[in-house]
Amino acid sequence: MSRPSWRERIAAARAQREAARRTRVRRVVSHRDSARCTVDGRSLLNFCGNDYLGLSQHFAVTNALQDAAAREGAGGVASHLVCGHHAAHEALERELADWLGYPRALLFGSGFMANLAVVQALLGDEDVCVQDRLNHASLIDAARLAGCRLRRYPHLDAEGAIRQLRSLPEGAAMLATDGVFSMDGDVAPLRELALVARVQKALLYVDDAHGVGVVGPDGRGSVAAAKLGPDDVPLQLATLGKALGGYGAAVLGEADLIGHLAETARPYVYTTALPPALAAAALAAVRLARAEHWRRARLEELIARFRDGARRHGLDLLDSHTPIQPVLCGDDARALAMAQALEQAGYWVAPIRPPTVPEGRARLRVTLSALHGVGDVDGLVEALAQARDRSDPAHAQPPRPADRAPVLLFL
Repeated sequence: MSRPSWRERIAAARAQREAARRTRVRRVVSHRDSARCTVDGRSLLNFCGNDYLGLSQHFAVTNALQDAAAREGAGGVASHLVCGHHAAHEALERELADWLGYPRALLFGSGFMANLAVVQALLGDEDVCVQDRLNHASLIDAARLAGCRLRRYPHLDAEGAIRQLRSLPEGAAMLATDGVFSMDGDVAPLRELALVARVQKALLYVDDAHGVGVVGPDGRGSVAAAKLGPDDVPLQLATLGKALGGYGAAVLGEADLIGHLAETARPYVYTTALPPALAAAALAAVRLARAEHWRRARLEELIARFRDGARRHGLDLLDSHTPIQPVLCGDDARALAMAQALEQAGYWVAPIRPPTVPEGRARLRVTLSALHGVGDVDGLVEALAQARDRSDPAHAQPPRPADRAPVLLFL
């Protein structure tokens, strides 16, 4: 018997990534202070995190974490169905369900685990999961691991979704989509997809990891922004690790569906519960997100300011009005060069390359936070334009004329 060498296979894969300039390197953050990070001894203004509302360091959130850890310890102890379900978990699930307008919520250790749980618990070999082509990797992997038939439709194309569902009329069907897409920052056409799901008798599942807390009335996410509810979207995911600044996730839905997940979903049944201290911190963050509307107002103003400045400098933006503002670079080398130039100027913006995004669509994924100020955004725009010009001098151009930008004042 002749088997391939694992060492040779790994070395060949590494060499292939290096040749394509697609190696991934962890950066060590030694300290965070508001929107700034200390990385390799340098203080950088962070424009690549997902702390959209600026809650990860809020004193009420960190105090809740510390107090709960002092009383209840550091760990979740056991799975929820054994002895790990704590009063802090119960309170958080109730608060999330009340905020987002769903009968029940179920906590998970991460959004990835939650997506695996939903698809695995509801679909089998003879069923179909139809998904947007740009869905998060966790949704794609969930369908593959569930063993169901996976069909994908062109990005934001509701007609493509119905064609895929019609092509497989037998078996149970799920229509799954991101609410806000993590790399493009645009929003799924949920009203059209809800109609498709209703006509095709498919369960519509929305992963709103990047929408909850940021978009919609009272920050209730893309489902609420589309004026939909549990009858239209029986299941949706909310993360605790993006706008809420913590860690973990929750699936919200009809009582019977949530009960089924709690009893049968392997990523829920066979894993330790989220530490109660993290649930207490998330509960404090949810209450802040519900009450402090100024955070979303500040984000909206900063998004508008960034987009106006980027357009004046001729930067290549996607059509996003969320805190995710991709600046297209095209090839990988240019994205890397621009990211390095930005870091030299004091800005941390991650270059995103295939396979995370399609070939030829490498970008800088700029993310905005309520922690940023007007001067931070203006400085970033100038640095982006300079980085673009240095990476491609032929593209250099003077800024477009514009009226004096208004000064924004925040409390």
